[in-house]
Amino acid sequence: MSRESQSHKQFSDGYFLTKELIDWFWSAYVPTGVDRTHPRLSPLLANDFKGLPPAFVLTAGYDPLRDEGRAYAERLIDAGVKTTYVNYPGTIHGCFSLTRFLSQGLKANEEAAAVMGAFFGT
Repeated sequence: MSRESQSHKQFSDGYFLTKELIDWFWSAYVPTGVDRTHPRLSPLLANDFKGLPPAFVLTAGYDPLRDEGRAYAERLIDAGVKTTYVNYPGTIHGCFSLTRFLSQGLKANEEAAAVMGAFFGT
């Protein structure tokens, strides 16, 4: 929740998910007075990642959240959690759901489905 990463600074404006929009989401999602450093809100601040379920972590190259996503995947991997990390370098936050407009979103959906199917045996 520190939002001090390089990607937050580099992509804070002009790449769909702006600093102002992130501020709006946080104010809507987290009531005033709630500890934003709690691991349920800031998972990177958790002390222990062992025993978590398999994860598929997807980031976008022009996403302010990219660096935190990569750091989260690295922490999971370091803890021995079965994790697949994928970065789509030429796209923005939300590509996963913007499939009508971004072909990378279709690829991301297909990849996520394949990885999760392999994780859970379906």
